[in-house]
Amino acid sequence: MLPINEVIQGDCLDVLRGFPAASIDMVLTSPPYDNLREYKGYTFNFEGIAKELYRVVKDGGMVVWVVGDETKDFCESLSSFKQAIIFNEMGFKLLDTMIYYKQNYAPAYPSLSRYANQFEYMFVFSKGKPKTFNPIQKEKVRMANGLSTFSKKDGSKVVKYVDRNKRETKDASNVWEYPMSSKNQNHPAVFPEQLARDHILSWSNENDIILDPMCGSGTTCFAAKELKRNFIGIEIAPEYVTLARQRIKNLPPKLF
Repeated sequence: MLPINEVIQGDCLDVLRGFPAASIDMVLTSPPYDNLREYKGYTFNFEGIAKELYRVVKDGGMVVWVVGDETKDFCESLSSFKQAIIFNEMGFKLLDTMIYYKQNYAPAYPSLSRYANQFEYMFVFSKGKPKTFNPIQKEKVRMANGLSTFSKKDGSKVVKYVDRNKRETKDASNVWEYPMSSKNQNHPAVFPEQLARDHILSWSNENDIILDPMCGSGTTCFAAKELKRNFIGIEIAPEYVTLARQRIKNLPPKLF
């Protein structure tokens, strides 16, 4: 039986083995990758976790894997791409390679002979054809009132009247920009709450089950509950389990 709306303390690989097959609608997580995220000495069995995720995710379900690469000996580790290839070999399809663009970032050390890194990958995997896609909307750039000429796909031109007071939107692109979290939640690597919300809104519906197998301070679980989804969090560090549970408990009652 699934531990719905709970944060479980334990090794996610061991916990996942107890889940029924095809029971999870969506996974959103950011693993402790390379040496960029020191994680209290705990081990990280990527291939075992990927295999279990494929087993527990429903057909049409999604996995969003937020990850980056360590720079060592003047070059990047390529761990993120190696993981993407393994996910593909497990049976997942790489639906999209999205970018988490950080508005604020730390400058690179001059000794690295490279520019500062300002992004992380957000690999979006699907188990078969995605069953849900609710595209995030962005407001179109407004033009001055008056007649404007637009190009059609066939190359022809069309003249339209543009009403500046009418709000128009379009589907967001696959580059999402956020300020890095100012609330560290006593955790070394917290991704923005809005990032979690946007992915959960995109790839799930109300009452779906959202899993974060390495939930840290509970951002995914917090956002899932806020958006009227069910959540399951797994975290190996007891102090982070306590932190995640407290964050969720502090949500306003009207959200429950």
